[in-house]
Amino acid sequence: MKNSQIPNPAKDKRIRSAALGAAFLMAMAAVGPGFLTQTAMFTGQLGANFGFAILICILVDIVVQLNIWRIIIVSGKRAQVIANEVFPGLGYLLSFLVAMGGLFFNIGNIGGAGLGLNVLFGISPENGALIAAAIAISVLIIKNALKAMDITVQILAVIKIGILLYILSVMTVPYGTAAVHAFDPSNVNFYSIVTIVGGTVGGYISFSGGHRLLEGGAKGPESIKYVNEGALTGIGIASVIRVMLFLAGLAVVTAGFKLDPANPAASIFKYAAGNFGYKFFGLLLFASGMSSTLGSTFTSTSFLDYAVSDRTGVMFKRYRSSFIIGFIIVSTAIFYFIGSPAKVLVVVGAINGFVLPIALAILLVAARKKPIMGVSYHHPAWLTWTGWLVVAFMAYAGVRTIMMLFA
Repeated sequence: MKNSQIPNPAKDKRIRSAALGAAFLMAMAAVGPGFLTQTAMFTGQLGANFGFAILICILVDIVVQLNIWRIIIVSGKRAQVIANEVFPGLGYLLSFLVAMGGLFFNIGNIGGAGLGLNVLFGISPENGALIAAAIAISVLIIKNALKAMDITVQILAVIKIGILLYILSVMTVPYGTAAVHAFDPSNVNFYSIVTIVGGTVGGYISFSGGHRLLEGGAKGPESIKYVNEGALTGIGIASVIRVMLFLAGLAVVTAGFKLDPANPAASIFKYAAGNFGYKFFGLLLFASGMSSTLGSTFTSTSFLDYAVSDRTGVMFKRYRSSFIIGFIIVSTAIFYFIGSPAKVLVVVGAINGFVLPIALAILLVAARKKPIMGVSYHHPAWLTWTGWLVVAFMAYAGVRTIMMLFA
């Protein structure tokens, strides 16, 4: 019997814990401050029709996450290393696209956490961002940082879900209207689809869970069960939060209130529960900003690791803390001196929507290469076909969006 086939309860427990951490990291990265702003803005503009974009987002999420997590774990390599093996130099392009998207999103993430502290305690958003940055750096560079990150993100997730449950409980939600328009919209807006998918699935977000699970020790075809557990759990958590926030916004819009374009997400909570609701929004924004800052920083810096051996891996780990500190400091400095208005978060989401078909296409090509995936591995046909369908749809929607923006 091979060693890999001998049951190892301790290893199984460790990897299952990593899978749970990966699930929460991916889910919370997907529903950060950018998602709050995007969902509130598009719900205000499109009403119940935006439910169709949420439905598409969930379906795309299932296909993208299951494909990317599976390919990364079975190959035992990070996405950028896989891309370089598909075509030399392609990994560097992928790293640039993901890291730049992650950096711009992190400006919004750290700014969102700062704004949350502003709402809660009245301190300036800029000083709030400095406090949030210090907390994020502390979590990510301490000993056992991965475990600390997992626990922190899980606590923040419970806070977010609890707040949204309360808001929905005090509002009259048009569930029937939302369900009908989700499957039969009277208006399909491609810009909203590209933006919401890009902001919650595209860019660094699609790799956060896979890279976290890989660092947790999952590797090879025998770890596919952890991929399914982690990815589906993360998708479920993110989907519940997406739907809850959409329903909260729809309830406010249906009641006849007009959302403030300068801060549409805050309007939802203020109309729902007055000043008390506004304070809840501050806590939600802080939780969203912090969890997404951790996810963005972890994933973006992981794309700087091109290690293909233990020796080169040790070299990356030696400088990882410096990369993390630098990434967060740059993000915070840009927010502190320039700011991150709501429109920037929406535009960055749209840009990330273009990264998704490129990144997914690279990994789908890799899934067919036996030197990368192993001689005995066969990627499921349904994941391959649905994966290419997502690539084609997102590329088409992206082109339509460009035509609309420059028309």
